[in-house]
Amino acid sequence: MQQLPIADFGKRDVSGLLAFFKHCQSVARERGRPQLASITLRVPHIAPLAVLQSIYAPHELHCYIERTASEEAIAGADAVVEGCFSGHGRFAEVKSFAAQTLANTLATGEWDVPAAGPSFYCAFTFSDDPAVHCADPPARVFVPRWQVARHGADFSAVANVLVAADAPLALLANRVWSAYQRFGAFDYGGDSNGTLTDDSQRRQFKPLATSDSSHYRQAVKQALAAIRCGTFEKIVLARRLRLRADIAWQPLDTLSRLRERFPGCHAFSFGLGNGRSFIGASPESLVSYHNGEVETEAIAGSIGRGANALEDAQLAHQLLASGKDAREHACVRDSILRRLTAIGLQGQAASAPQVLALANIQHLVTPIRARGRSGLHLLDLAQTLHPTPAVGGTPRAAALAHLRQLEGFERGLYSGLVGRFDANGEGSLLVGIRSALIEGCDAELYAGAGIVEGSSPELEWQETEMKLRALREGLTASVGQPVGLPS
Repeated sequence: MQQLPIADFGKRDVSGLLAFFKHCQSVARERGRPQLASITLRVPHIAPLAVLQSIYAPHELHCYIERTASEEAIAGADAVVEGCFSGHGRFAEVKSFAAQTLANTLATGEWDVPAAGPSFYCAFTFSDDPAVHCADPPARVFVPRWQVARHGADFSAVANVLVAADAPLALLANRVWSAYQRFGAFDYGGDSNGTLTDDSQRRQFKPLATSDSSHYRQAVKQALAAIRCGTFEKIVLARRLRLRADIAWQPLDTLSRLRERFPGCHAFSFGLGNGRSFIGASPESLVSYHNGEVETEAIAGSIGRGANALEDAQLAHQLLASGKDAREHACVRDSILRRLTAIGLQGQAASAPQVLALANIQHLVTPIRARGRSGLHLLDLAQTLHPTPAVGGTPRAAALAHLRQLEGFERGLYSGLVGRFDANGEGSLLVGIRSALIEGCDAELYAGAGIVEGSSPELEWQETEMKLRALREGLTASVGQPVGLPS
């Protein structure tokens, strides 16, 4: 990517944009191919989710990621370039796609703002194998036509435009400058199609498929038998609950409720461009890579929340003292450390797990850090770490070989990855758990639990019920009494 000072093109106005686009067009003619022009500007206070809601289009790709507690949020939509990949090399192929795009990218603007320059938003399914019954490619990546971001009190807007040798430059410059002016004084009004709706209009919904408790308990028993035989040490078994409403779900309205309910989680939405959205509030980051520092975490071992501070403390003490949860947690922590070592990184884990208290559940968590090395890319880390035993199992190959048979459905994006990276290969990837896939009136909700020696089929069922209940409430907070849901 060629980074050009904004001062090279005159004032920060439409004439400066036009001068930049003329330069991009000149390069496009020299190279014989369109150039991606990326412009970043600082803007006044802006709410990325509200912007996305007010211009949401179901047929366009979008990605939204926020952690309310840390005052960070980013939204990008409407792909200007995109790619889909599959197979074991999918992470490397996305990395190569980004490198080829950046080789024909010219960027200008203000660089001391959040998420400056072009970003690559990506979603990876749990498996790299393109299953027959999975509608989503194993890897999808896109650069958005527009992006808005917040980090604390700093806000930015990015426009990405393909400039061809015959592009109408004046028209492009006026469109982009008009967009920046709107971002600078955004009124958050809904569009003429009424994409902002009142979810309270929805009267009822029903399950499309009964959540079979006996099937899940039997799967846990089979997994425990395999553990006793030494087939694997841990496996994570998930459940799927399918719902249908009488009025179409509004995925971003649902996401808004999830982010309010779970401020300590990473709220996310990945719009798949065909009226489907994958949304959730994940407590787990697979990995972050910023300023040469790698941060990841082991999250495994769970217990509920109490009615008051005393009950919370008693449950947390019970979790910390649980041998079963300690074994489950150690599987995840040790696997991450081994895999970092395999790519030449020295991971440093906290000496003992901490308790992460969320709105409805408490987890054991161990932060892990490492110093990066020259040439390291976020996707190199993803290739190495995904899937961790927190969502798959250990040993990895043995556990994954049994998942589809025991669960009885294709996971798709559930427990896959959602995130973004920048031109330097730095960024973050979330694990797509506590999540739902929404399409029109239909919603598929997912939750899982880790099975190790000492697991109880009944308790694991209850854990998945607790996680699914939080998602159901996120979808139905303003609906009224649910109809026909399994208890």
